[in-house]
Amino acid sequence: MSSDTEANNMQVLRADSFKPIEGPKDWFTGKVIISKLFNAPAPARVGMAVVNFDAGARTHWHSHPLGQILLVTEGVGWTQCEGGDKTEIRPGDIIWCNCGKRHWHGATDSQSMQHVAIQEALDGKPVDWFEAVSDEQYLSATLIKD
Repeated sequence: MSSDTEANNMQVLRADSFKPIEGPKDWFTGKVIISKLFNAPAPARVGMAVVNFDAGARTHWHSHPLGQILLVTEGVGWTQCEGGDKTEIRPGDIIWCNCGKRHWHGATDSQSMQHVAIQEALDGKPVDWFEAVSDEQYLSATLIKD
């Protein structure tokens, strides 16, 4: 077998090869660190990120043209689709954010949370960002706990 690194071969990205970045203030409220970010080379259109939210941190309202999968790996968080109830999310929970549906997700007001986010890009765009989730929206929505 060849040991070259052509695009059609498997790629292994070592854990220490990722440089964490701070979540942009145009997309997040509070301290958010994106510790791993990867977009597969074309023709694939899938990308993934490991996102760490400090207590009180969250995304802005956003949508994904082809949907998004979240896998909570640590802590406790909240997520909400526009017009729906806020739902508690915990390690091991998998969340499907439907195509084009405005939503947000992040840590609770008292606990941090980490999730893996997986989404596909449509015409090179995996997400549409909107306005910040206000403190009132974040704290006042009805909470569903299972």
